[in-house]
Order: sequence, then structure tokens, then C-alpha cells
Amino acid sequence: MLVLIDESGCPGFKLEKGSTPCFALAMVIFNDFTAAEQASLSIKQLREELGVKPEFKFNKSSNDVRDAFFQNTHYFNFSVKALVVKKQIIYSPILRQKKENFYNYFIRNLLDHDNNILVNAIVKIDGSGNKELQRAMLSYLRSYIGSGKVNKFKIVDSKKDNLIQLADMTVGAIARSYNENRNDNNRWLNMLKKQGRICERDIWLFK
Repeated sequence: MLVLIDESGCPGFKLEKGSTPCFALAMVIFNDFTAAEQASLSIKQLREELGVKPEFKFNKSSNDVRDAFFQNTHYFNFSVKALVVKKQIIYSPILRQKKENFYNYFIRNLLDHDNNILVNAIVKIDGSGNKELQRAMLSYLRSYIGSGKVNKFKIVDSKKDNLIQLADMTVGAIARSYNENRNDNNRWLNMLKKQGRICERDIWLFK
């Protein structure tokens, strides 16, 4: 089993200065490594066809690119679990004052609320930057997530991993659905729903 995790939004709480009001995490789950390899190749080919460089990013893509990407996911065999956090309900100083605490805590919650789907999974998490913080995050996750659920964690660069790009586009579509100021807020999430990749019970609104 292969799992790809990415986020949309930031862990900051300066909402009046540009911090996002919602934070979303999603894991894209492949039960079969051959299916994952086929999806990765398809994403690479689509990126070349569309001239997208250096990677697919939901928030940097045009609507046409998003449409083409999610039309292509019809051919992939994966499922999705997601967590959405509305920051106005978070009062814990531990989560509000340290971004790494916020991020690590909600990745842990995402993995905990998997409905017992995860078994001996290889989990790849999008990440770059401070290696010390990355090591601390993985140590934290290993201390809380049982070995039967996760076999191995990896931090990967999205520019070099097509399936992390799938996770980015997917969580972007989920996060967009919570933006009521946009007329097209459900457009791409609905495409995933129609393909059977995700349904309402697969999205956990943190309370």
C-alpha cells in the first residue's frame, strides 16, 4: 500500500494578515503499486502534453489545467481520505503558536482516522526545507502511529514525485470546496466524487 500526503492552506493564525481560514490535509491511497506506477506515468505524460512546468500545483493551475487533470484521474485506481480544519475553532496555544506542532498534530489525526484502511503502508509526505524539523515530525508520527498501520515514512520533493502532485491537486480541490466565495468551489471535488474516488464520509471536518 502506498499513501501520498499533502496539504492546502497554511498553519498560521494571522487571519487578518493573509493566513488561510481553513487548513486541509489529504491522503491519496493506492492499494496496488502497479496502479500507482501507472498513475505516475500518466501524470508525467499529461504534464508534458499540457506544458506544465515544473509540476502540477492546484493553486497555480488554470481552470483548464485543473479540468484536464481531474478528467485524467478517471483512469487511476485510488481512494482519498481528508481532514479539514477551520482555524477559528482552534484555541490551543500549543497548536496556535508553533506551526510545526499544528502540522504534525493534524497529520497524526489524518492517519489515525483512516477507518482501519491503512495496513503496512509506505507513506510519502510532501516536504522541503528544515531537515531537523522533518526528522522531528517523523519521530513524532512514529511514536503515535502503530507499526501495523505504517511500515515506512518518507519526506519527498513534489517536483520529483508525480503522485505527490496528485495529492496536491486532490487536497486543493477539497480545500476549494470550503471557499464559499467562489462560484466554482465544488467543481473539481465533484469530478472526484463522480469517479468514486471520494465521498462525503471520506472528508472529516475537525471539531
